[in-house]
Amino acid sequence: MKMEIILGQNKSIEAHYKGHVIRTDQPAIAGGDNTAPAPFDLFLASIGTCAGFYVKMFCDQRGIPTQGIRLEQLMHKNPDTKMISEIEIQIHLPYDFPMQYKDALINAANACAVKKHIATAPVFKVNTFIS
Repeated sequence: MKMEIILGQNKSIEAHYKGHVIRTDQPAIAGGDNTAPAPFDLFLASIGTCAGFYVKMFCDQRGIPTQGIRLEQLMHKNPDTKMISEIEIQIHLPYDFPMQYKDALINAANACAVKKHIATAPVFKVNTFIS
């Protein structure tokens, strides 16, 4: 698997991957133009949207309507390190959701591939090449 990263104007960066262009920028307060989400925001969004995908697939496979289901992701910061120490995903269900599936739905959200990769972090290597 390969992803190409292109440095753009000011603080904007693009990732080219699987036929898609994923644009990032920095907020104005960090010197960017705020034309796209910051890379860290995309990272956080990938966790919630991945969990959402697994929730949707769970419901779709069982014929459970997904209208009225929404996920809310809360990021809790460690006051000492200023880093996120806990990510909480709340699944809000409509009143008519079949409650016998509640625990299984949580298990489905926990099956998120992004979360699994964070829990079993890959090795990071950075190299330089003259081309």
